[in-house]
Order: sequence, then structure tokens, then C-alpha cells
Amino acid sequence: MAIELGKIGIWRGATQTNGEFAAEVEKLGYGAVWLGGSPGGDLAIVEELLDATERLAVATGIVNIWADAPAAIAKAFHRIEKKHPGRFLLGIGAGHPEATQQYTKPYTALVEYLDALDAAGVPKESRALAALGPKVLKLAGDRTAGAHPYLVTPEHTRTAREVLGEGPLLAPEHKVVFDTDDDKARALGRKTVQFYLRLSNYTANLRKLGFTDEDLAGEGSDRLVDALALHGDAPAIAAGVRAHLEAGADHVNLQVLDEDPFPAYRALAAELF
Repeated sequence: MAIELGKIGIWRGATQTNGEFAAEVEKLGYGAVWLGGSPGGDLAIVEELLDATERLAVATGIVNIWADAPAAIAKAFHRIEKKHPGRFLLGIGAGHPEATQQYTKPYTALVEYLDALDAAGVPKESRALAALGPKVLKLAGDRTAGAHPYLVTPEHTRTAREVLGEGPLLAPEHKVVFDTDDDKARALGRKTVQFYLRLSNYTANLRKLGFTDEDLAGEGSDRLVDALALHGDAPAIAAGVRAHLEAGADHVNLQVLDEDPFPAYRALAAELF
């Protein structure tokens, strides 16, 4: 892996970040910021975060292949790579059929997008692929630095590592609520988790992980929410993060759901670093 991500990073919506945010999380010791929400073809926010920091890596989690043409993304990649060599990981993915009218033959579309990035000189080791199932996980290992699974558990991480084998990057996302009040923490976690219960690629993957129709119904069961949005004090959350590393993850990116994420960032930095 050419890009140094460290063991722990932060997943945050692109519109919720800026240079000041990146500089602060770098001081806390986090290795990377993953930008959610398909941050636009010019990737200006990536450059802003890298400009504001010295060693932090920035990854996209993800650029949606239906939203931005590979030529535009490749041009932005080369601009950023020239200015900040070895610090940008281009994460791409096919998104969700419920959210994208163009969503047809996603596997073929991913292969064609990767072919176009190859032709434009974007190196394999500088890109990653959003992946859940074995076919796309294998594609991620064969054609990119590795996989960025979203909305998963350590059980998925273990299976994904078996598919990828040793070597390719495995960088799952996990949600966090920094609160020891179970009811309050679950309520906050559920606000985010319930959105994904309308998306078939996620629900299919959750069923493979042993969650039932009852777990997935409505706003999601407590069991489901607890598995997908870790909550508690810093030691309890850190234990859940370490479970991914023990299952074979190289890097875990944390999506803190609290309105102010920095108390969690600080407490978890003290616990994990």
C-alpha cells in the first residue's frame, strides 16, 4: 500500500469538512479523512484538506461513477497528486439502484470506469473500491489498492479478508455514538442507520450477516442499530473498533454521529493511539 492511512481514520461528509477540521484531526493523530457524499468532479475539497495538513491522507468514500466521468476525475487526481504526492486515495463506487437512474450493470460499469482510469494513468495503488459482496471485493483486490466496505460489522470484515487474501487494503467504515445512555445513543444511531434500510444492496448484505427481516423492518431493531452504530464510552467503542482490526482490517474509518464529533475524536484518540 503506497498511501499511508494509519490504523484509524475518520469518515465525514464532504460538506462537513474544511481545512480547519482536517488540521485538527491530524493533530489528534488520525491517519486519514474519508470524504462521503461523492464530493464533486473537481475534488476541490480534497485539495483543501491536503493544503491544510502535512501528513494526513485524504480518501474519497466515494466518488460515484454515475455522477462524474472518469476523465474529469483522472484530471483532478493528477492535479492533486502533483501537488501532494502519495496522500490521496481515490475511492470510487457504483452507489445504489434506488438512488441512481443510470444504475444498470454496475459491475460492468465499474470495470469500464477502472479501464478508463488505467488509460488516464491513475495508478492501481492510488485508488480503492466500495465493495460488499465477493465479486466486487475480488475486483477491488485485483484492480485497486483494496476495498472500502460501508455499513458493515467485524463479521463482514473477516469474510472480506478471506475473499481479498493477504495484501490488498481492507478499510471498513463504522458508525459511532459517544454516549453511555443506551436509549439516547440508539436513537441517534437509528436516525442514520434507518436510511440505509431502504437500499437493497445494504439490506442484502445485512441478511448475509445474519440479520433477519424483523431486524431490518421499520427503523431497525436495537440489535441491528447496536451492531452498526457502536455506542458507549471510549473503551467500549475502542473494543468494537479493534474487533475489525482483529478480523483482518488494515484501517478502520470512524463516522461519529454526535452533533459535535470532537469529544469522541479526542477520547478515542487517547484510547486507540
